[in-house]
Amino acid sequence: MKKRDIYLNQLITLKDKSLIKVITGVRRCGKSFLLDLYEEHLLGTGVKPQDIIRMNFESLEFDHIKDYKDLNEYVTARITDTKKVYVLLDEVQMVTEWERAVNSFRLNKKLDLYITGSNGHLLASELSSLLSGRYIEMHMLPLSFKEYLDFNDYDEKGDLQEWFSTYIEHGGLPGLTELREHKTAIRPYLSGIYNTIIMNDVVKRGEVRDPALLENVVRFMAGNIGNPISSKKIADYLTSSGRKTASETIENYLHLLENAYVLYRSARFDLKGKQQLKTHGKYYIIDTGIRGELVGKRGQDYGAILENIVYFELLRRGFNVKIGSLTGLEVDFVATKPDTTVYYQVTATMLAEETRERELRSLRAIKDNYEKVVLSMDRTPLTDYDGIKNINLLDFLLT
Repeated sequence: MKKRDIYLNQLITLKDKSLIKVITGVRRCGKSFLLDLYEEHLLGTGVKPQDIIRMNFESLEFDHIKDYKDLNEYVTARITDTKKVYVLLDEVQMVTEWERAVNSFRLNKKLDLYITGSNGHLLASELSSLLSGRYIEMHMLPLSFKEYLDFNDYDEKGDLQEWFSTYIEHGGLPGLTELREHKTAIRPYLSGIYNTIIMNDVVKRGEVRDPALLENVVRFMAGNIGNPISSKKIADYLTSSGRKTASETIENYLHLLENAYVLYRSARFDLKGKQQLKTHGKYYIIDTGIRGELVGKRGQDYGAILENIVYFELLRRGFNVKIGSLTGLEVDFVATKPDTTVYYQVTATMLAEETRERELRSLRAIKDNYEKVVLSMDRTPLTDYDGIKNINLLDFLLT
């Protein structure tokens, strides 16, 4: 079985802690698979099968569990006399008022609780008030490039650049690895996942009255990843295209798309004033394969795609990521942790002098001593520009 050690190790570390473990992420990013891995780990450490209560609410097996009362009855009837029972609830948001049952389970010290969900509503619901300070969120993303190679049994003799091109085209949803010998099924698979996310996690949950307008918004955003965006700019564009709408409507749609983990917003940060700016943030899309289905090959901006990939890689590595702004200059990413800050510029190539000077200008303007890095697809002997690191993007992704 393939591993997703970044996430599995986090769960292992949190095992038997009193906090409820909440795993969030877009549909089909691997949350259920992660619970499979964790269940396998529990069994491997001596936990008995009867001491693991595993429920996936997308399965018809649990279609009879309609509300919190049904859920409470099912789980309590299966609690054994052993010291610890592990409760794994997959896509729990499908159960009406599930929060009430989970809050009740929390009071039973014998239960170790793990829940997953595919919508930000999971944590915007009563859970946050009922369980304030009693849960920890673990946010899950599709496969990194390194994980993608592992899932596809990459042989080091293979063409790494070709694999990366395929990763860009198809994206990192784990289920695609089962279709690598059936390439004609990839586009329908991606389209099906996208439609499920939009219909179930956005249109239905958000009670969207104009799905066609929402579709236009998603396609616009997919074609503008990495660009400064405002709801007014989107509304003006759509109105000029014959779909009159208001900024408030667009703002609501963007919020719903963020809640469904389709879009992620990175705020702009004033490097001089050391404060977050409210306007001109940038959005990134969860998966380049889904983006490709939305914009087609004509909408492929290689530099923007690389930026999108690096953004999510930094999130995987535990960074808080913002866009750097400095007196008319921009730094692609300001990546911070409590004990460190790293500045990143991302570009397809630094070989052209004009491009090289443009990318370096922003980093040189920063006067602090934090690490500064340029990521590109170039492979040259040059490892730095006067202290600014020059790193091949593939090497960065594989470290």
